[in-house]
Amino acid sequence: MAASRRRGRRHTAIAAVAATTALTAVLLSGCDAVDKAMDCVQTADTIADSVTRLQQAVENASNDPTQIDDAITSIGNDLDKIDSKTDNADLDKATQDMREALTKVQTAVQNGDNTPDISGVTDAAGELTKVCKP
Repeated sequence: MAASRRRGRRHTAIAAVAATTALTAVLLSGCDAVDKAMDCVQTADTIADSVTRLQQAVENASNDPTQIDDAITSIGNDLDKIDSKTDNADLDKATQDMREALTKVQTAVQNGDNTPDISGVTDAAGELTKVCKP
């Protein structure tokens, strides 16, 4: 009878360890999803503001062409902040695409274009939004 009780306790202990392990796995994978969602929310807000600033700078370039460079620098700084807060590969790729689009705009401005095409930047911002969808 005592042996039967010990086996029952062992089975209960094993079941408890298995349940704890399964719960931990679920919670950890859930944290990854929460982290990604938080990274994306911060990214979406930051990038939306940044793209708006760039659009306004392009519209006002005839008055002050330096605003475009200032906006590009600001977006680069925002992307640096995003990169430091996340380790999500998809989000990293999307921010890299944004950097490449910004480089193209900056090159156009340096070549004398005061009204550069920023569609690559807006496309990259859209891609960031796609990455953020659950």
